[in-house]
Amino acid sequence: MSSALPSPEPTSGPAAMAPSFSPLYQQIKALITQSLQGGEWKPGEPIPSETELAARFKVSQGTVRKAIDELATENLLVRRQGKGTFVATHAEEKVQFRFLRLIPDEGEAGNMPRRFLDCRRLRAPADVAKALELRSGEPVLQVRRLLYFRERPVVLDDIWLAGAQFKGLTAERLSELRAPLYRLFESEFGVRMIRAEEKIRAVAASGASAELLEVPAGTPLLSVERLSYTYGNKPVEWRRGLYDTTTHFYRNELS
Repeated sequence: MSSALPSPEPTSGPAAMAPSFSPLYQQIKALITQSLQGGEWKPGEPIPSETELAARFKVSQGTVRKAIDELATENLLVRRQGKGTFVATHAEEKVQFRFLRLIPDEGEAGNMPRRFLDCRRLRAPADVAKALELRSGEPVLQVRRLLYFRERPVVLDDIWLAGAQFKGLTAERLSELRAPLYRLFESEFGVRMIRAEEKIRAVAASGASAELLEVPAGTPLLSVERLSYTYGNKPVEWRRGLYDTTTHFYRNELS
């Protein structure tokens, strides 16, 4: 499959003073992303070598390398020394918990047992529709769950998903689930979460949330509102979590 690049920019005249095209490596990055989005290379599979991609796009190997470097930085691709470059997947252990930033004060961070409390389909409330860029009343899926650490509930999640993209996701399927949720989304529904935006604030535990998290009403909690996107900057999940940070802290890396 070949992908055409835009015509070169003019090198003289008024137009040359105001380029209308992005740098060449950004164009290659966009073409590779299109192939990822279209499923040409599946999660976990290798992509062609830099030499092959350079020949395909008729650009230098250095231009391809720069595009791949950015995609690797954005966690869309993974470089493996001596093996090549692979499509990132939520099946990889180091990727599975990329979006979970809650770290215990003591002990290793990692898989947290969960208990699904509810899974139901309904018409999107106005705030959910706005977040997911749906029309008000379109079908959505609401999932509620608890995450545990050392047999104590630590996170209460309310997860809203665009209904059209998650047909077949049921309470029964979730109850059987042993893999991370994002891995299920990727493998069974073809939806890969590639980035997320979060809003964080301190709140007091209400009666209902306090009971589920097994803390006194009024206990300080961390409210984490996350909007997750797939390819094309499309929001597909809106998550509102309440975190008990009595024995945990929220960790982020800035670069």
